[in-house]
Amino acid sequence: MSNSNANNKFLKGTLILSISSIVVKVIGALNWIILSRVLGGEGIGLYQMGFPIYLMAITVSSAGIPVAISIITAEKLANKDYRGAKRVFNVSLKLLLVSGLLFSSALLFGANFLIDNHIIRDARAYWSIIALAPAVFFVTFLASFRGYLQGWQIMTPTAVSECVEQIVRVITMLVFADLLMPYGLAAASGGASMGAGAGAFCALLVLMWFYRRLKNRLREEMAAQDDSAPIEPAGHIIKRLLLLALPVSLSSLMLPIGANLDLLIVPQRLEVAGFDVRHATELFGYLTGMAVPLVNLATIFTAAMTISLVPSISESRTLNDLSGLREKVRIAFRVAMIITFPCFVGLFFLAEKVAALIYNAPGAAPAIQTMSIGILFLGLHQISTGVLQGLGKTAIPVINMIAACIVKVIISWIFTAVPELGIRGASMATVADFAFAAIINMFFIYRLTGFTLSIGSVIRPCIAAAIMGAAIYGVLFVTQSMGAWSILLAMIVAVPSYALALMASGGLVREDLENIPFLGRKLLAIGQKAGMFKA
Repeated sequence: MSNSNANNKFLKGTLILSISSIVVKVIGALNWIILSRVLGGEGIGLYQMGFPIYLMAITVSSAGIPVAISIITAEKLANKDYRGAKRVFNVSLKLLLVSGLLFSSALLFGANFLIDNHIIRDARAYWSIIALAPAVFFVTFLASFRGYLQGWQIMTPTAVSECVEQIVRVITMLVFADLLMPYGLAAASGGASMGAGAGAFCALLVLMWFYRRLKNRLREEMAAQDDSAPIEPAGHIIKRLLLLALPVSLSSLMLPIGANLDLLIVPQRLEVAGFDVRHATELFGYLTGMAVPLVNLATIFTAAMTISLVPSISESRTLNDLSGLREKVRIAFRVAMIITFPCFVGLFFLAEKVAALIYNAPGAAPAIQTMSIGILFLGLHQISTGVLQGLGKTAIPVINMIAACIVKVIISWIFTAVPELGIRGASMATVADFAFAAIINMFFIYRLTGFTLSIGSVIRPCIAAAIMGAAIYGVLFVTQSMGAWSILLAMIVAVPSYALALMASGGLVREDLENIPFLGRKLLAIGQKAGMFKA
């Protein structure tokens, strides 16, 4: 496969996963609004009580396994070892079958223990916990299918299954919450929790259908493969899967650990800065409930690229194709810069308007504005993590995350207590966390591949985003009295101003458009008609 086709393949996968992520988030947001009206605050509280235990169960039982399967599968396929790839899938399927049953049973039969020992404070949450138990099994089991198909660099099954899972989950939640409401809030919240299992089951059916299609397509290739090739022992495969998956699972656990550290430190240090308890709680909500979700929303594309990048990098590593590997890394970081710079600048200038329009909380603007810088560094961190995982170095990003978390705690402890900074100090600590982890990751990528970010790949989108920022500021200044319409006008002006500035600075060239799946060549044709991108 040529470098151009390989690059187009992982970018196509990225675009597919990005679209599915947006669809899932939109449906989830609408569902949350409706479900809140059905259950009310108390019912939502009961529904939420079981979720931390559920998330912990699926994290321990399966998180990291899809990444590990995709890495090993991509290695086998790079060597045309189709039987070996199939064996990796079969072994992982049995491993996750056992793991899923174990943790699902633990949640099912351990619900009373959690209630009796006051780990879950409200006994009415029992039915929510019970209803989540089947979901643990299905989510764990389907992880093997997702990982295997991702190893083939086929991202459509993951995207479709995620959309189906969310749609079925939402419908089931709303229907059963409403049907069981006459039996009390406990029953209704348990009915809502049933959505997780129903969604995961339907997602599993979708993935099994895609797997069967792939299996039928490969019958001839597998039949033609040499039977005398040695069969890798199941124990060796399991050992490799666990060695690759364990660090990824630990990195997944770092997210709730970081959230709990924020919970312990930020409100307390805000009180030291002179804020009363209620104001400190309000500011903490601005950061964790408003600013952080916006940053995560702005990095959907880079998060999707990470999933698509892992098997692609693993393939190049297995073939010892260093030039192809560097080219994929270069394109991934280049695209990340082009996407994250305008998102950062746009949110920075629109922070106050966004806080007022979306959250009806203008006081969240300082946290949102400071956290907007984190979009750039979180995008870099996500891409660099995907590269290191594709290189088989899954432990390095976890160690770097731990080091970055220590830096975050120190900065948050000091800066949040400064009265002039307050919640900005906590926001700065989170940005420092992203930046520190990304920089260390980049150092290890350089050590392993010799790749470094070119100055041009950073400066050009930076200049274009600055011009876009000036355009946004101008629109906001002229339309001060137009309320929400000023945001719409600013966005209408922002997109073409950034694109034109990027092209004028040489930050967007013919090759970039040729690499964009689906729409790239159409955009290139339009640009050529306008006198740009001449051959």
